Amino acid sequence: MTSANVEHKANSDIVIVGGGSAGALLAARLSEEPDSRVLLIEAGEEATDPDIWNPAAWPALQGRSYDWDYRTEPQARTAGRVHHWARGRVIGGSSCLHAMGYMRGHPSDFQAWCDATGDRRWSWDELLPVFQAIENHPLGGDGIHGKGGPLPIHMPADEVSPLARAFIEAGASLGLPRLKGHNSGEMIGVTPNSLNIRDGRRVTVADAWLTKAVRGRKNLTILTGSRARRLKLAGNRVRCIEVVGRQGSVEIFADQIVLCAGALESPALLMRSGIGPRDILDAAGVGCLIAMPEIGRNLQDHLLGAGNLYAARKPVPPSRLQHSESMAYMRADGFAATGRPKIVVGCGVAPIVSERFQAPAAGTAYSLLFGITHPTSRGSVRISGPELDDRLIIDPAYLQSGQDRELFRQALEAARTIGHRDELAGWRERELLPSTLNNTAEMDNFIAQSVITHHHPCGTCRMGKDPDAVVDADLRLKALDNLFVVDASIMPSLTAGPIHAAVLAIAETFARSRPETLLS
Repeated sequence: MTSANVEHKANSDIVIVGGGSAGALLAARLSEEPDSRVLLIEAGEEATDPDIWNPAAWPALQGRSYDWDYRTEPQARTAGRVHHWARGRVIGGSSCLHAMGYMRGHPSDFQAWCDATGDRRWSWDELLPVFQAIENHPLGGDGIHGKGGPLPIHMPADEVSPLARAFIEAGASLGLPRLKGHNSGEMIGVTPNSLNIRDGRRVTVADAWLTKAVRGRKNLTILTGSRARRLKLAGNRVRCIEVVGRQGSVEIFADQIVLCAGALESPALLMRSGIGPRDILDAAGVGCLIAMPEIGRNLQDHLLGAGNLYAARKPVPPSRLQHSESMAYMRADGFAATGRPKIVVGCGVAPIVSERFQAPAAGTAYSLLFGITHPTSRGSVRISGPELDDRLIIDPAYLQSGQDRELFRQALEAARTIGHRDELAGWRERELLPSTLNNTAEMDNFIAQSVITHHHPCGTCRMGKDPDAVVDADLRLKALDNLFVVDASIMPSLTAGPIHAAVLAIAETFARSRPETLLS
């Protein structure tokens, strides 16, 4: 594609930067308006690796050519470890890499968004029809779940591992309710995970939204292998985007720009463009055009302890799904049946451990993963220089808050309580990790050695009504008239579970508001 093909100057044109989950959905939705020419820019290529669509292969996808494979700064509270963050560099983004779990979140998660913005659009009740429009759920039509949407939601039944069934029985014996999935608004309880799988194959966001018919629209162009280097400003607007790719370096003009590059690359593009914290930009050698101190801050991520490991009494059959088959959400004060989740324990039908431990052979052991739902630690991402090849400095500040460390201890205790129940006695030969823990220091050390990312970075361009928030409730960057951010970076706070469903709801909400925002 030549620069002549990608220079757009029509008044209604929209450029979407980032072809991941939010960007792919928006490309499909915004190009429904035939008079609006939409350009989608993606750093990666089209997905071609057949392993992407094999649900059980997902852990092996990390580190391949379509994974950004970011690395964090050494983390003081995780034994000085550097954590690898897998993020999709491909059309469909991280929906091509993740574990396919589909969990909307808890209603209180979205009340926090509503409180942050002062806008009811971000409440559970207002987002319910948005989620329903996204979903094709087997329970669709019940007034809660969606039916006929682009994204299939699979509720596993016969293919659930017998080990995961025993895990669910163990949780239920402790008083946790048996749920029909995680998406009704109730999350505390036990259930197999709902998954983005159809006919035994992963369904990516590109599969769901960028169908052959959508790709055939004359007003939609998809430009792959291209990165947005910087935004060029004129007054209170973005004049054009400098894009580097196979076509060389070109300037792309559009009336409206939508950043969907994710919690790391969206703030990085803003900072390379001179928009962000003045001290960070000065240190990176970038002139500060618009001082916005919160860009790149408020970084959040879920951690999972990997893991509470058990030697199996009998061979554990391989997962017919994606290894982590059930997540039990619960309160931190025992196994009460209601409330807002604070900790989670997951059943790994495989010996899942961090890089600090040696995993036993597949089929000989299994793991119970453990974590917290709403960490209070806050990190940051910042650029180290003005160019695309200058590394991002990613500091999630894992486990910096005492509250997070205390909740992690409770999550580990909950995992071990479930792991030693009679319902799992037929599978459990003995506990391998953490073995004996004599005091809080030993527990904290095991947690520090075992935690891994749950792949949910967010929050670095948070929305809010306060003066320091980066975007407003319409997702418009507060300093510019024609720039929007629509991805996980705008989340003020994490949802209780995997964030993918929420990211799709963010994009769908934005698409629905386009008459009042983009095209006004």
